[in-house]
Amino acid sequence: MDVLSPQVLLELVESKRFGVEYQPIIELKTGDLFAYEALSRFRSVNGAFIRPDHVYAALHDNPLLLFQVELAQKKIQLDRLACSEKIFVNLDQDAFYACGQTAQENPFIELILSAGRDKVVVELIENSEMSDALMSLSMIEVFNGLGIRTALDDLCNPKSMLSVAVLQLVEWIKLDKCVLENRGDAHFMIFVSKIIDFAHATGKQVILEGVELAEDLVFARSIGVDFVQGFYYRSLFLSY
Repeated sequence: MDVLSPQVLLELVESKRFGVEYQPIIELKTGDLFAYEALSRFRSVNGAFIRPDHVYAALHDNPLLLFQVELAQKKIQLDRLACSEKIFVNLDQDAFYACGQTAQENPFIELILSAGRDKVVVELIENSEMSDALMSLSMIEVFNGLGIRTALDDLCNPKSMLSVAVLQLVEWIKLDKCVLENRGDAHFMIFVSKIIDFAHATGKQVILEGVELAEDLVFARSIGVDFVQGFYYRSLFLSY
């Protein structure tokens, strides 16, 4: 992974050269737009795109800077859509806890509640660190207590771990694009099928990410997911 230098990172943050792309989430049964996911986007001085994972990897070395950028991103993401649009937003666990305030005083909570409980779904990512899974669980318990809905993002990603406790508490499960990449692996697809069965048996809904081709859409229907998301569908706009 390319590493951003501290100078490049600070210049990016100070210049606020970040924005949002809204990617549609489509209901498979009807073909209707269900919601948008807000995707963080960053540009360099010369206008070239910088991969978000590179930016966030650098930001994790500075928790307060991570908090500052994540909060600014969420303000943009929640401000640019019409009041009637439902929006899925990623929320970094480290950023959420970096402010050092109680849940009731947390700026992210205030921002989400001001946008509307019915409008926002918070996506949490689990990776290979047990501490992240515990933070995800703690955050979901806070959100559930406030009536804020949650989704588990990137399930089946090779770098993620599966927390049964987290899986039970969320309302949406988002399958990583690696499901499409591994559709020919019979053993892997047995696991995916059981996850989808579990989700539906417990009242959850499943979104397949990474849909880019017509055959991806056919595959999504064949495995019984509820929604799809990806570059097969035109993003709403890119805002800076």
